[in-house]
Amino acid sequence: MNVLSIKGLQKKYDERVLFDQVSIDIHRGERVGIVGPNGAGKTTLARILVGDSKPDKGSYVVEGSIGYLRQSTDYEEFMNEANLDHHSLLRKSEKELGLSSDIDETHLKQLSGGERLKVSLAQIWASNPDILILDEPTNHLDLTGLQWLIRELEDFKGAVLIISHDRYFLDQTVERILEIENGELNDYSGNYTAYRLEKKRRYEEQLHRYQVQQKEKKRIEEQLAGLTNWSDKAHKQSTSQEGYKEHYRMKAKKMDAQVKSKRKRLEKELQKNGVNEPHKATGVRFHFESENSHGKRVFEAINVSKQYGERWLFKGSSFYIKHGERIGMVGENGCGKTTFLRMILGEEGVSEGEIWKSPMLRIGYLSQDVHDLPSNQTALQSLEVESRDEDFRAKSILASMGMERSRIQVPIQQLSLGERTKVKMTRILMNKYDVLILDEPTNHLDLPSREQLEDTLQQFTGTLLVVSHDYYFMNKICDRLLVFKDQSVKRVEMGLSEFREKEKSPSCSSQLVGEKKMLLDNEISALISEISLLIPGDSKMNDLDKRLNELFKEKNKL
Repeated sequence: MNVLSIKGLQKKYDERVLFDQVSIDIHRGERVGIVGPNGAGKTTLARILVGDSKPDKGSYVVEGSIGYLRQSTDYEEFMNEANLDHHSLLRKSEKELGLSSDIDETHLKQLSGGERLKVSLAQIWASNPDILILDEPTNHLDLTGLQWLIRELEDFKGAVLIISHDRYFLDQTVERILEIENGELNDYSGNYTAYRLEKKRRYEEQLHRYQVQQKEKKRIEEQLAGLTNWSDKAHKQSTSQEGYKEHYRMKAKKMDAQVKSKRKRLEKELQKNGVNEPHKATGVRFHFESENSHGKRVFEAINVSKQYGERWLFKGSSFYIKHGERIGMVGENGCGKTTFLRMILGEEGVSEGEIWKSPMLRIGYLSQDVHDLPSNQTALQSLEVESRDEDFRAKSILASMGMERSRIQVPIQQLSLGERTKVKMTRILMNKYDVLILDEPTNHLDLPSREQLEDTLQQFTGTLLVVSHDYYFMNKICDRLLVFKDQSVKRVEMGLSEFREKEKSPSCSSQLVGEKKMLLDNEISALISEISLLIPGDSKMNDLDKRLNELFKEKNKL
């Protein structure tokens, strides 16, 4: 049964078409991810479905109620929507998400962005909607909240539409991906990993067909050029050689007819079966530079404690960070990760102990707050470029991250959250740093930008300190951890994936899980190889594709 049907939807802003001829059906119980670059129209589509915006063309039918988690909610709207005495389910949800059960209006005003997000989720959950639309639901969620949300979505009976750039979350929750790109909607079965594989396969297939077509088109164009050349010669001969004028005139007419016929057939074939050149992925390129090392240890915490009022974030913690290390900071929301970063930057003092910092360090800091930019300035003005070379470099970096030239000249208050993040990232990119401190660097970045940032950070030779709720990002970038737990900070000599395995399972169970994953990976690789050899329309394709999705689901459960 369809709970949502969309037919021929179009939305434009000024002359720019966000999407056109979007038609989809969503069935009861389906788990659907919506992905695409920043500005592609994902949130706009969600706003249309809940009645906050109107399409320019097309229609849609919703069966039942919709629960909608917006990507960013200001305080007044948040307060108007919150009914804090509502339903025991709300209290249960707040507890599972790690929130206090005595939330009142005064407390609500003091909540962080992550905590407000949790209350919004609890509100939506308690209303028991038929369709859930979640726009970036994992932004600011700690691991406890993330795992809770994954479990609850498994039990939810209605349909779920998830707009997200969190690859781990999409892999764990969805079975279908809708991609909005270049004004079109493309439909893929499977989770995020399956979508990436299929997208690559479709691209390579279309590119091959396009190249074959262009080769054939070139061959025919060369034939036409030859015929045209012969026709021109025949026309000249028909006017210059007495006695043969009629012969050459007929020859020229015959050549003209052949050229016209062949060109008409070519145009008809291209119109009927023509293959467009596939869109290339946006070329996002980051480049970091760092100075030489200033010594083996760049930071050292000696019996450090931090207290707010009667509450201790951490007590008596000692650890070190060496040059070139990639440290991920993990722990539940409110455990003190961002506070510790501010202590390193000298913006917060220690309650007890000492933080030693290597002298002459150049530290680049990307905060998670996208509202700390000067709202009335343009992107270029906020970057304070002082020369023509700096101006050119800033524009190049912003363009490489997908910002349109026209957007560079508008006030920052008119930029999207993703665009503001890119402005802040550009400031980091334009300088040389020994240490990069990144607090939620992937928030609001689209998937191509996230993946390119990962590739570039792996080339960075300085020290990295990263706080992120993006599991894939942390697992790929960081090889060591600072774990904030039970009012202490401990250094752990392993990455996030290995740490989580050790946390939840005995060593023998971890070994068995690892062996099972290896077997699944081998079967997945074999299936992908087999699928790649099939031609489009092969009867085996559906069966192999179904088995591949089953293997991905089995692997995700481990």
